[in-house]
Amino acid sequence: MKKSFIRAIITVFAILLLTACGQGQGEETKKLLMGTSADFSPFETRDNKGEIVGFDIDLAKYIANELGYELEIQDMNFDGLVGALQANRVDFVASGMSATDTRKESVDFSEEYHRSGEMFVTLKDSELKGMADLEGKHIAVQLGTIQEEGAKKLAEKINLEIKVLDKVPNMIQELKSGRVDGVYLDKAVGQGYVKELDLAGFDDESEGTPGMAIAFPKGSELIEDFNRIIAEMQENGELAKLHQKWISEEE
Repeated sequence: MKKSFIRAIITVFAILLLTACGQGQGEETKKLLMGTSADFSPFETRDNKGEIVGFDIDLAKYIANELGYELEIQDMNFDGLVGALQANRVDFVASGMSATDTRKESVDFSEEYHRSGEMFVTLKDSELKGMADLEGKHIAVQLGTIQEEGAKKLAEKINLEIKVLDKVPNMIQELKSGRVDGVYLDKAVGQGYVKELDLAGFDDESEGTPGMAIAFPKGSELIEDFNRIIAEMQENGELAKLHQKWISEEE
């Protein structure tokens, strides 16, 4: 009698355990892996605790939350982001990336969520004060960026030496040490450095550039949902709040 009773209890316990495990699996939160290059303040950078923060981070967290995903962020060099998408190592990229025609050959983009333009950052006592002064100067750009493309176009028209580096802080260090005359950056990023480090700068007046968008592997099913949330954020003021929090204070 005792053995039968014990076996019955064990059977009931096993059923309850399997049921609980099944419920846990059914309620498991879906994950999205985001790629970024956390050296591009105010869009993505690391705070004094080492956490990745910025405009793109808040944007991605909002979208992921609205769609019911848990967000995981992977930090890597900017020039490796498109390759990570093509190899499906990340689900999407939010990293201040401009939706250029060249990139569209390799990845798909969401609707644009921000447009800054470009600028040259210089030292305050620099002789480089405008576009007319670029002749013969040394300019640092970040590898794989739209600014690298833009600088190369300028170099076809004028004598311009270009130094390509993989991280924006390294470019700023080159400027401060006198190894380059200027740093070519997204305007919102450049204005942040001008303000923080007491530098100078001027806008690139040569031509307009595409706005920033979220990048996906070709044919990603996420694009439609992301576009829907971005459109909602434009309508309900959430996108304006992010601009006010991260970008307006830099301008």
